[in-house]
Amino acid sequence: MRKLSSLILLLALSVSLFSQSSPHGDGFAVNCMDCHNTAGWTIDMKTLVFDHSTTKFPLTGQHQAVNCKLCHTSLDFTKAGTECVSCHTDMHNQTLGPDCGRCHTPVSWVVNNITELHQKSRFPLVGKHLATDCFACHKNASASLLNFAPLGVECIDCHKAPVPPQTDHSKFSTNCTECHSMNAFSWTGASINHGFFPLTGGHKISNCQECHKNSNYSEASPICFTCHEPTYNGTSNPNHNTIGFSTSCKDCHTTNPGWKPAEYREHDAKSFPIYSGKHNGTWNSCAECHTNPASYAQFTCIDCHDHNQPDMNGQHGDVQGYAYNSPACFACHPTGSKEGSFSHNSSPFPLTGAHSTTECIKCHANGYPNTPTTCVSCHMQNFNQSVNPNHAADNIPTDCGTCHTTQPGWKPATFPIHDNYYIIAGAHIPIANDCAKCHQGNYANTPKLCFGCHSEKYNQSTNPNHITANFPTTCETCHSQTAWSPSTFNHNITYPLTGAHATIANNCFACHQGSYVNTPNTCAGCHTPNYNASTNPNHAAINIPTTCITCHTTNPNWTPATFPIHSNYYVLAGAHVTVSCIDCHNGNYNATPNTCVGCHQTNYNLTNNPPHAASQFPTTCADCHTQTAWSPANWNHDGLYFPIYSGKHKNNWSTCSDCHTNPANYAVFTCTTSCHPQSSMNNKHQGISGYSYNSVACLSCHPQGNTPKLMKSTIDSKE
Repeated sequence: MRKLSSLILLLALSVSLFSQSSPHGDGFAVNCMDCHNTAGWTIDMKTLVFDHSTTKFPLTGQHQAVNCKLCHTSLDFTKAGTECVSCHTDMHNQTLGPDCGRCHTPVSWVVNNITELHQKSRFPLVGKHLATDCFACHKNASASLLNFAPLGVECIDCHKAPVPPQTDHSKFSTNCTECHSMNAFSWTGASINHGFFPLTGGHKISNCQECHKNSNYSEASPICFTCHEPTYNGTSNPNHNTIGFSTSCKDCHTTNPGWKPAEYREHDAKSFPIYSGKHNGTWNSCAECHTNPASYAQFTCIDCHDHNQPDMNGQHGDVQGYAYNSPACFACHPTGSKEGSFSHNSSPFPLTGAHSTTECIKCHANGYPNTPTTCVSCHMQNFNQSVNPNHAADNIPTDCGTCHTTQPGWKPATFPIHDNYYIIAGAHIPIANDCAKCHQGNYANTPKLCFGCHSEKYNQSTNPNHITANFPTTCETCHSQTAWSPSTFNHNITYPLTGAHATIANNCFACHQGSYVNTPNTCAGCHTPNYNASTNPNHAAINIPTTCITCHTTNPNWTPATFPIHSNYYVLAGAHVTVSCIDCHNGNYNATPNTCVGCHQTNYNLTNNPPHAASQFPTTCADCHTQTAWSPANWNHDGLYFPIYSGKHKNNWSTCSDCHTNPANYAVFTCTTSCHPQSSMNNKHQGISGYSYNSVACLSCHPQGNTPKLMKSTIDSKE
């Protein structure tokens, strides 16, 4: 008979269970008997037969030893996420993406193959990077703050400061791999690609310091003369300095040791044509003309058998000033041809003005071949001693012919480069030729700014008064050189014109009314009538600040508008942060309630677990709920009614329906279910006066869920 009763109870329980939705979620289709038995809902882990591998999340590694409640924080098991971040805080703060499995396994969080993983990233580790500490590159990460945000993959992203730090790379390319190898384990010269300056011949050295005398490698010049000036100055055969040889060493030399062999192919242009013209092929060695090996500045023309004195005297009998000597030969025949005496007018430097009366020796003091043809070569002293204006101080170019002619006294002079100092345009053009108009004969201290000449006009302005309005003295900001008016005005200096203001930018009268002195520069200064006339909401009635820009832009019709001061009236937090204005206000910003039940009365009325209205719960929703979500809710059951989260009843129930069997009325409760069977209670309460087996009586005697001291001895004796 007892077995039949148990079977009937089991069938009834099964029917009851299958007739209502599972407390573990509608999608949790598991046989209840896999975890529970008929003796109670408490789960015995020793007899548990539920196989977690049948779910979408098989338990492996450390998950096998984890307490179920750590993952299943509610009875709705279908809500437990399968992603790592569902349970585990992302210690990397999303800097490495959401897939923890890329680096970690359920066996251990420790990552033993960091280098191998890094090779699959945008920046594989090679060379010295293989041995570099992670935190040396990931500056925002540490042993306690594991933020491994993506870094740049260009060398310069990390190595803006050169290594070693005293090496100045400011003049080098920021593409480090042009010189350094990623596979190297140091920044030393062994890994330098010196292709930008090939090390050949005498430059094929192993000690960088031979050229790079200090730690500033960017100072090493690729120009030969920079390093070899002492060699140039110390030459004697020929003396490069005395003869005025080019300092471009590669014109004659290669990088071969000893500078030899060398070839002076500039000879035709710098001195005398021996590789072209009539002298081409008529000589074998330099010594044929330069008979003094100690000085190549000396030469001879008359030692050649073709230039014997009797023949030369006969050919020059009618040439005035003829003399049989080598300097005279070269003076009249600088190109080696046998034309008549030299004429300056047919040369590249015709003599005009003051040059036509100048003695030859004043220009040709160093000989005829070495006479310069630029003005400043002879007149640098005049340039440096100029005072009105001071040419050197004003950085006037040394190309004298730009402004001066060869007339005596350098006058008259023009100044076609005036625009390099001050551009002449507009009304200034008609006075461009009347220098005294602006300079008054003094070219050294003439101001270059408009205000320097027109400060009086600035000071006398009245509409607006430039001084009072603190206008800048950069006149060109609003005015042109053509005329003072019409003028423009960069309104951004005082009040930027945007939105609806931009459409009236050309109608200054709309705001200024013809007076530019007292125009307000605050929104309320012009728009107080709009503020006072507002109705939805009524700005004045609810004391909204008159700083219009707090909520409005300058867009037409004041819309769209924001309300960043909402918290001054009602703090938006939790789920309220994501709602739109219309969700709460419905277009009416005057009558919106500021209590929870004012908006959520329907939610209150429709609750059924427990039914708030039937159970006469207070409408102060915030007592139990937060703005984040309705559930989980904080209900002070222990303080207001009966201790179920503390004392002996803690953890001895699963759902509210264990005690509140009538879901329509949570005021109804039971103590006399399978938890406290009548036979056991009758036995324990023998001798207790007024004992009655009903739930109301239980609560009356045991309001804290424990046994009163007066009853404890009697009950203990029964046990």
